[in-house]
Amino acid sequence: MEAIAKTKHLKGSPRKARLVIDLIRGRNVSQALAILKFTDKRAADPIEKCLNSAIANATFQAEQQNIAIDPDDLWVKSCFVDMGAHKNRRRMRPAPQGRAYREQRHYCHITIQVSSDEAPKTEKELKAEAAKAKKAAAAPKAEKKKAAAPKAKKETKKAKAEEVEAPAEAAEQQDAKITAEAADVKNTATQNPEELNETKQADEKQLDENEQLERQ
Repeated sequence: MEAIAKTKHLKGSPRKARLVIDLIRGRNVSQALAILKFTDKRAADPIEKCLNSAIANATFQAEQQNIAIDPDDLWVKSCFVDMGAHKNRRRMRPAPQGRAYREQRHYCHITIQVSSDEAPKTEKELKAEAAKAKKAAAAPKAEKKKAAAPKAKKETKKAKAEEVEAPAEAAEQQDAKITAEAADVKNTATQNPEELNETKQADEKQLDENEQLERQ
């Protein structure tokens, strides 16, 4: 549902009226009325009246066509300001060097169109949706990274523990070798000379027996 309201021969230049009309283009009706209420411009009041007239036209057309419309759902589809007629008041204004300027009064025409259809998305909304889609796509990847991070930490801890245990085991083995060698040295040092002679004699007997066997 669309409706149009026009204001003809509004006193004021169209350039000044466009400064106000640009504030409400593409906005919701309630937002546009709030903006016009707090805008400190002379053209704000007649533009507000024109907007209220467009809302009333939309509700009237909806009643005639048996269509239910909520006025809060309306939005400003298009609004523009045209140049009006320059009325010659035939009055003169004094100018420098004895000259005189003719007075010209500027008038403008305002047109506002409201619609209840869905408003097209703005660039900001499209960018926001694209950012949300990127975040949603990146969320599972981040979860996978978070899930893989503790596993990697555990593996690194295990590797570090193994690295720490390996030198400890090597040191223990070296200590055991040293203790064994020290024990052998002690055993040899603690043997009596009689035991040493007996071992020497036994070794000599074995050598003699081996030589006899080789001769046979």
